[in-house]
Amino acid sequence: MTLLVPLAAILLQVLLPKAIPKLAILDLPLIATIFFAVARRSPIAGTLTGALIGLMQDALTNQPIGVNGMAKCVIGYIAASIGVKVDVENIGTRVLMNFAFSLLESVLLYLIQSRLLGLPGFHLLWLHEVIRALANTAVALPVFLFLDRGKRMI
Repeated sequence: MTLLVPLAAILLQVLLPKAIPKLAILDLPLIATIFFAVARRSPIAGTLTGALIGLMQDALTNQPIGVNGMAKCVIGYIAASIGVKVDVENIGTRVLMNFAFSLLESVLLYLIQSRLLGLPGFHLLWLHEVIRALANTAVALPVFLFLDRGKRMI
């Protein structure tokens, strides 16, 4: 399950927007990163999980290699660190975490692409990012419940 879910999330992230362009707003690898980082409650494991998922996502998309890897690495570390201290099984906590991490990823991607890589023309549209965060949060909640059930069955 630990390998299959992130791989499925990455493949769906690559394939779904080609079939239905409006689904490009979702970031399924981010949801997988948050879930596994919080579930393991180890900042080192969360960092490695985020880095691996992000690098695999970069390899299958048209992003420069490492952009998503760096962003999801930071998200994985913070999510795992929060998972150690806070009850992450609470639905309210999950809503706040997914929303905040989605916004944080947008900021990190902007900083990496505009400041670190110096790519021209990369802008942050706040209304779009808030809508993206809401959509990712709405999708993350049932995904988390489904993955929780799978975790209990093992």
